[in-house]
Amino acid sequence: MQTSFGPSALSDFRFDKLKKKLSAVDSRVRLMHASYLHYFEITEPLNQNERLILDQLLLYGPSVQESANEYLNDTARHFFVVPRPGTVSPWSSKATDICNNCGIDKLNRLERGISYCLDIPLDLSESSLARVLSCLHDRMTESVFTDIEAVNELFSISDPKQLTEINLLDNGLLALEQADQHYGLALAEDEVAYLASSFKDLNRNPNDIELMMFAQANSEHCRHKIFNASWTVDGQKQDYSLFDMIRNTYNCNSTGILSAYSDNAAVIEGHFVKRFHPDSVSRCYQYHPQDVAILMKVETHNHPTAIAPYPGSGTGAGGEIRDEGAVGRGSKPKAGLTGFSVSNLFIPDYELPWEVYYGKPDRQVSALEIMVEGPIGAAAFNNEFGRPNLCGYFRTFEMSIVDRGHKEVRGYHKPIMIAGGYGNINKEHINKGKVLDGAHLIVLGGPALLIGLGGGAASSVASGDGNELLDFASVQRQNPEIERRCQEVIDRCWQMGPANPIAFIHDVGAGGLSNALPELVKDAGRGGVFEIRNIPSDDSGMAPHEIWCNESQERYVLAVEPENLEVFEKICLSEKCPHAVVGTATKEKQIIVKDSLFSNVPIDLPMAVLFGKPPKMHRITTRRTPDLKQLNKIADIDEAIKRVLQLPVVASKQFLITIGDRSVTGLVVRDQMVGPWQIPVSDCAVTSISYDSYLGEAMAMGERAPLALLSGPSSARIAIAEAITNISAAPIASISQIKLSANWMCAADHEGEDAVLFDMVRTVGMEFCPELGIAIPVGKDSMSMRTSWTVDGHEKTVVSPVSLVVSAFSPVTDVRNISTPELVTGNENVLIYIDLGGGANRLGGSALAQVYGQIGDIPPDIDVSEDLKSFFLLAQTALKEGLTMAYHDRSDGGLVVTLIEMAFAGHCALEIDLSDVPGEPLEILFAEEAGAVFQVSRSNYQRFLDLVKTCGLGEKGYVLGKALKGEDISIRCDGNLIWCEKRSDLQRLWARTSFEIQSLRDNPECAREEFEKINDSDLGLSANLTFDLEEDVSAPFLIGSVTRPKIAVLREQGINGQLEMAAAFDRVGFLSVDVHMSDLKTGRFDLSDFKGMVACGGFSYGDVLGAGQGWSKGILFNESIREMFFRFFEREDSFTLGVCNGCQMLSGLRELIPGASCWPSFVRNRSEQFESRLSLVRIENNPSVFFMNMAGSHMPIVVAHGEGRAEFSDVEKQESVNSQSLVSLRYIDNNLAVTQDYPSNPNGSPNGIAALTTTDGRVTIMMPHPERVFRTVQCSWAPREWGEDSGWLRFFRNARAWVS
Repeated sequence: MQTSFGPSALSDFRFDKLKKKLSAVDSRVRLMHASYLHYFEITEPLNQNERLILDQLLLYGPSVQESANEYLNDTARHFFVVPRPGTVSPWSSKATDICNNCGIDKLNRLERGISYCLDIPLDLSESSLARVLSCLHDRMTESVFTDIEAVNELFSISDPKQLTEINLLDNGLLALEQADQHYGLALAEDEVAYLASSFKDLNRNPNDIELMMFAQANSEHCRHKIFNASWTVDGQKQDYSLFDMIRNTYNCNSTGILSAYSDNAAVIEGHFVKRFHPDSVSRCYQYHPQDVAILMKVETHNHPTAIAPYPGSGTGAGGEIRDEGAVGRGSKPKAGLTGFSVSNLFIPDYELPWEVYYGKPDRQVSALEIMVEGPIGAAAFNNEFGRPNLCGYFRTFEMSIVDRGHKEVRGYHKPIMIAGGYGNINKEHINKGKVLDGAHLIVLGGPALLIGLGGGAASSVASGDGNELLDFASVQRQNPEIERRCQEVIDRCWQMGPANPIAFIHDVGAGGLSNALPELVKDAGRGGVFEIRNIPSDDSGMAPHEIWCNESQERYVLAVEPENLEVFEKICLSEKCPHAVVGTATKEKQIIVKDSLFSNVPIDLPMAVLFGKPPKMHRITTRRTPDLKQLNKIADIDEAIKRVLQLPVVASKQFLITIGDRSVTGLVVRDQMVGPWQIPVSDCAVTSISYDSYLGEAMAMGERAPLALLSGPSSARIAIAEAITNISAAPIASISQIKLSANWMCAADHEGEDAVLFDMVRTVGMEFCPELGIAIPVGKDSMSMRTSWTVDGHEKTVVSPVSLVVSAFSPVTDVRNISTPELVTGNENVLIYIDLGGGANRLGGSALAQVYGQIGDIPPDIDVSEDLKSFFLLAQTALKEGLTMAYHDRSDGGLVVTLIEMAFAGHCALEIDLSDVPGEPLEILFAEEAGAVFQVSRSNYQRFLDLVKTCGLGEKGYVLGKALKGEDISIRCDGNLIWCEKRSDLQRLWARTSFEIQSLRDNPECAREEFEKINDSDLGLSANLTFDLEEDVSAPFLIGSVTRPKIAVLREQGINGQLEMAAAFDRVGFLSVDVHMSDLKTGRFDLSDFKGMVACGGFSYGDVLGAGQGWSKGILFNESIREMFFRFFEREDSFTLGVCNGCQMLSGLRELIPGASCWPSFVRNRSEQFESRLSLVRIENNPSVFFMNMAGSHMPIVVAHGEGRAEFSDVEKQESVNSQSLVSLRYIDNNLAVTQDYPSNPNGSPNGIAALTTTDGRVTIMMPHPERVFRTVQCSWAPREWGEDSGWLRFFRNARAWVS
């Protein structure tokens, strides 16, 4: 092992934060320094040139290090934090790839850790030292050494361990019971008996690998035993299982469902459109007429998130993405959703009056830690994979409830982490293909590592009931860049249409290969013979059960017929995607796993044993009617409103949203952010299905778990109603086209909870959904939502409410016609309130009750299901007739929150009068019955009221008032002013939780700057063009048989933005060609064949060794590729564009690009966070071929990057780009001034620099994404007068005109 120091590991503010954490342990502990330390293993000494290349590769990050060494003294100690030995970090695999691609073949592995220098008093106790070390590392994924030589353990090669035989025949059931405990199998008594009987019938002892495989395949997580159980409730045997009742929704309404309950995701009808992707032979992008269906899936990842929030949430998102990509014979994920339910946050210096501390087990992190780290993990995976996250929810709930004198704490110490979304699949690929005898069985993706072992079983156990070490072993780690490579392989396969080489595909999730490969052959009606040593592995010491059962992520299993193997492997090679043939399908339904290393057979089991029928579970439960108190009288409306606005389920979710890329794919039409002020209040996500169509898809969520403490059926109906009222903002042909995913969480076996679950499922499956005409073709259950621990001999327990999280999905008829909560003040308008509660105004389980530490007694409900159908008809008819100016549903917080959020979005005042609404003002304002507020113009007012009556809701509609310019939100009733407050003051309260968590997580100065911008003087986004938007300067080149100039749409591993880029250039008359760097290296393509080149956005090599720098150095240090790029840049008839990661890459090639010597590098954003924003930019006078005749224009553009801050090597170069007019684009604030303030300048680039060009204008680099907003429908906000084309299409048209 050799070492090399790298840059500082901590910026100033992160250094200060860590110092404070350490001082909190012991005020004498001082952090002195923290820097990256690289460790590398080589097969033989590097020569001088190789060492020089390595040294250059290890120069990355900001050039000015912000954390300096302090004086070292005798009590200074060094601690070396590295990945846990026995694992290879995702950083390492990508960094090693970069080194190898740069010609350093002697480097076997490059790893990175952090070297901390601390001043520690000699008398510091062992317990305090342990707390210090916990501040320095994540014990789930990292280890700490005090001796740098000991780090050699990272590279140690262990001898392979052999399998263990369990002596059942001699020791009987006791042998299985001991194995159950030792391996954390979570087997039930009847399963132990079943296994004993089965192996005695086979007349042999089981091996550990067979037991672990069985445990994973038959865990509650995988087999859903409770949902498939028979039931007795209150002494009455029930006719249906829970799953039977869910399936009843399909039996009652299967129209439009193409696949349900049988694959990784459900599939529903979509649209016949022209789908844009490369031709499988020529690699030229074109539109392909196809019947495109919509797939939908929602998963949970609760247990791993409770133990390690970042990897737990990240792998939750990654696993669900794999589900979406492994449908049928291959499919494509498209848009995601994420949700969290946690207990109270207890934010330091911002604890809220209803938060009462109860404690938590040491092995689990706090709710605040989950919400600081978990969303980043999920967002990071989505971002790097290239899937926009457009929808979600966030609830905190923790309350001590007294019922019949019995006190218990209800909350989410075991959190809910929801990951879901939808994608597309060609209809011809929905059904799995036939797998013939002899078909190759393949593992696609990353290597096996000793991580995530036993996760399927662990997630089926209540938190606190298992072994702590097994908890840690069950958490996975994420590497989204390699999952992206796998998806590129899958995409290229399905793009071949009928020639698709994939016969069968399955994701690898819970249980690892031990679950995925047997399931694949079982579902194909086959058996399989496997060679365990063919499975790619980065840990030589693993035993067979560890190789077979680990849950290393980013893997798929596939069946490919022998005649298609060569085609498949060529695609894998082109995409640089690891794969291995590990087995063969057989007619005999037997699972056989051989081990050539030890010449034995670890598994030889009939499929009937593995997937047999252990005794079916039977559940016996008794209903328990809660005896709860009516909500205490609350007199102060002002205090109530201000409390409710700060409750996280109501408050701004901005800190959860801007960390996620919401524009990647270029198909996003409606994300969470609304209007010129980009307020996060949209509850309906919408995408276009193609780049030349207005057809699309929508999704929305609904959940109201606290209501289940009062009435399970009410909670279920309201959750579904919320999802329906949310998705009603999009134009949908009929309510039956909406399909639901239902995710059920329950503390099974807790007193009364099984009965609540049963009643909720019966209500949904047998009554409410059939009455609505809506089916539930997909869902998930998590039945271990209880956390228990012991303090001083006393047991503590926190039990979650039975929780139903509903996600609604539907095809959309016209993505241009979506309503949002953004109020309009420019004309006479009316606000009309539709109350599906019919004036009941029930406050049980409301946000109002929660912020006063109460639960109440009677919850809101849908008393007549027909009312919800009528509401949907009203919303859709109003959309179709153009009546709706703004729309927002009523849910958490009630009517007052609906109105206030609409005022935030419209940046306006409200005059509200409740006189005509039945009920007391407090009940009217805070009841959370289903409903919505519509804004209509005065001229359409009567037509809308007539429509309300026609739809049968005449007695449920009320005129409330109007929106107008100004700041005051006033509410009157019966002639009296009952409340008035300034909008900006309310918005600061509403944004406070987001600000506080952002301050803890990111650069606090940036958080403060953004928070302080909440005021009435903010003018919002705007646009002013100095060119004619209707003028098409590329039009002459689109007529007749004009040859389309070829542009290389260039990508490297990890790039995810090529489709939208190719579509933008295709739109203006270029022939876009898909060119992977591997194509240039193998000679398939040469840049001399192209007029233009564009380097696309994404995460090449996962942004390891500097964003885009692994890509650029792979060019610079490859002689033939370097020469190819040099010749292309020298050609005076060529042009080049680099966007985002492509911008970062091209900046690294400035020594090859004429006129680019003054360009900067691009480093970590000032916020030290990924920033996804709609930013305002101004086009400068500059020579770029892309910006011709656009100077002086300003308009919004999307940004989505983590490393976009321009950093110049010296002041002279920074001055030079200005004096030579090489800055093409600058960030400006809403007052139109160039800015470095956050978030108007999302990365902190000096002088607002957003784009640069060369002296001759032929090469342009930019961090923002014009290719994602070339259509107006792609813009989160755009001027109402813009038509199909946005102002950014001119950018691409200029390039086509220049080529002429």
